[in-house]
Amino acid sequence: MKPRSAEPVRAELVLVGGGHAHVQVLRALAMRPLAWVRATVVLDRPAAVYSGMVPGFVAGDYEEGELEIDVVPLARRAGARVVLAPALRVDPLERCIELDGRPSLRYDVASLDVGSSVRGEELPGVREHALATRPIGRFVERLDAALARAAAGPRGPRVAVVGGGAAGVELSAGLVARLRRSSCEPQVSLFTDEAVLLRGHGPRLAAAAARALAARGVRVRTGAAVVAVEKDALVLEGGERIGCDLAVWAAGAAPPPLVAGSPLPRDAAGYVSVDDTLAVPGCPGLYAAGDCAGFPTPLPRSGVYAVRQGPILARNLRAALEGRALRRYRPQRDVLVLLNLGERVALGGKWGLVASGPALWRLKDWIDRGFVARFRAPPMAGGGNMACGGCAAKLDAAALARALAQGEPAPADASVLVGLADADDAAALALPGGDVLLATIDGFRAFTDDPYLVGRVAAVNALSDVHAKGGTPRHALALVTVPESDGPRGEATLVQVLAGVRAALDPLGVSLVGGHTTTGPELFVALAVTGSLEPGQRPLPLDGARPGDVLVLTKPLGTGVVFAADMRGAAPGAVVEAALASMLRSNAEAARAAREAGARAGTDVSGFGLAGHLATMLRASGAGARVDLDALPVLPGVRELLAAGVRSTAHPQNARLDPALVLAPADADPALRDLVFDPQTSGGLLLALEPSRADALVLAVPGAAVVGEVRERGAAAPR
Repeated sequence: MKPRSAEPVRAELVLVGGGHAHVQVLRALAMRPLAWVRATVVLDRPAAVYSGMVPGFVAGDYEEGELEIDVVPLARRAGARVVLAPALRVDPLERCIELDGRPSLRYDVASLDVGSSVRGEELPGVREHALATRPIGRFVERLDAALARAAAGPRGPRVAVVGGGAAGVELSAGLVARLRRSSCEPQVSLFTDEAVLLRGHGPRLAAAAARALAARGVRVRTGAAVVAVEKDALVLEGGERIGCDLAVWAAGAAPPPLVAGSPLPRDAAGYVSVDDTLAVPGCPGLYAAGDCAGFPTPLPRSGVYAVRQGPILARNLRAALEGRALRRYRPQRDVLVLLNLGERVALGGKWGLVASGPALWRLKDWIDRGFVARFRAPPMAGGGNMACGGCAAKLDAAALARALAQGEPAPADASVLVGLADADDAAALALPGGDVLLATIDGFRAFTDDPYLVGRVAAVNALSDVHAKGGTPRHALALVTVPESDGPRGEATLVQVLAGVRAALDPLGVSLVGGHTTTGPELFVALAVTGSLEPGQRPLPLDGARPGDVLVLTKPLGTGVVFAADMRGAAPGAVVEAALASMLRSNAEAARAAREAGARAGTDVSGFGLAGHLATMLRASGAGARVDLDALPVLPGVRELLAAGVRSTAHPQNARLDPALVLAPADADPALRDLVFDPQTSGGLLLALEPSRADALVLAVPGAAVVGEVRERGAAAPR
């Protein structure tokens, strides 16, 4: 998360989609920032798949990771916020992007680069039984499993590719190569409703493609319109059924749902209309590029054009923000067509000339790898000096203890069952009539640049203090500090924060009953939460752990490492996404399961790390413990980040091991030893309970694990 300038925000730039043009816009912003512009990129998935390499992936030339441009670290380098949520609709009159499950984003300037969908998906059985080539990321993820199912049939994999364009030709040839590599006898057929292959690419290239497919054993049927897909067959116009074990749907491009569902000007084919500057006519501040855009003179749906549009789009978005003249985009008249035919052979065509062979494959490979490599930048220099947010921003535990010890003891109050002297997660107060009120306050400065997520995670985190005591949260008050640099746009920030808070509270029946706002140097969100216990129930104590108990942790570790890396642009988007999913998961179910399993002690794991919070439990219980490092649940990607030397800025102050705590085995991976000190934001519950009850608890809570056992204090470490 690249630090923003203190200069007030004067304009909002929103990029919807991570397509070939937008990654170039982000790269341009990283090279030449606009300090007064807040850029946001909206993504339905953190990584963008480079379409030019997909046929090579199908043929077995590339691994899945080689196709991807990780947009999240690229955005961090550009100082852009990342919103991981599908965009549903563009409102050009209100100048806002409507998102799935969260408030809309307003823009001064926005751009759409969301690709296309595939034509014919509405036909009977296509969505249920065919593997569509769009969205590309989903196609790549599902291909291997789909081929495995097809190969499991009694006749071997009979694959039917629907579509006679460049995608259909490349996929047909690539599937032959892939099946041969897996020792399967290829049975690949291609069906197109066109009279020829590669319509619009010239007769020589089409004829060469037909010969290449025939040489690979691909059966081509032109003029064959597919009208339905069944579980094991294609249905052609006229009723003919063609048996197949897998139908790959590559029947040409269609407008994406975002465009189809928005009140935007569209061309005859349904794509969002743009002029020769990539601006959407009649929609001030709105631009579009790539496959979702319809030009005055229609262009083929090819990544080649989106790549060439990128520099023009980057310049024109900057010019629109600065009030300068726009530059015209002039598409090339005759592009070099390179089709991957599998087995490291490519077919090429330009100016009516056609050739094929390994040399053209090497040229295509060089072009494609070079494009992707431009967006795989190293982490930002000096990013490790930025202080972490979230629960990693807590005061040193030792300093906190010393400060509290210097105050006078609180006056005696019989209603305080658990208070300041107990170092517990929440206070417990006796009410007239015998009920117990749980009360806590928790908050932190932003750990990421999405205010909605900061608000939502802050709420989940604050509720966990009540969950850790076995209680049910009931009411909450919010304290929000809005960055001074937001200026008059602070209202939008507050709307996002409160929507995130409500998204965590409302499903649990917790009422947001009030709060307070202020401005300051950075975003800060805190909640005061009250909760209740069942009649006759006592709070789950901190001091109830007994030797022989096992320790159960209900969420994986590593959020401090992930967001320390994210600040430097070094955290893969999928790793950030997995960490956020864990942080957003409420501990309500874990608290319920803990009560049912008869947990004897509990706390939540937050800013002081697993070792720090466990040490507090052990001191209160007069016990020791052993932690099995190999049993620790770990978030995806965290081991790799630890091995690369990434640590939270709060790690050094946490890295003090209580003598009562033993980490085993002694020769464990040093990275795992460091993990117990990693500060967690919205971490899981740490529970002590009888061994016979542990399995039921672990089964009831996804991701939970037995991580150690309680021992006599001072017991010798295992050899």
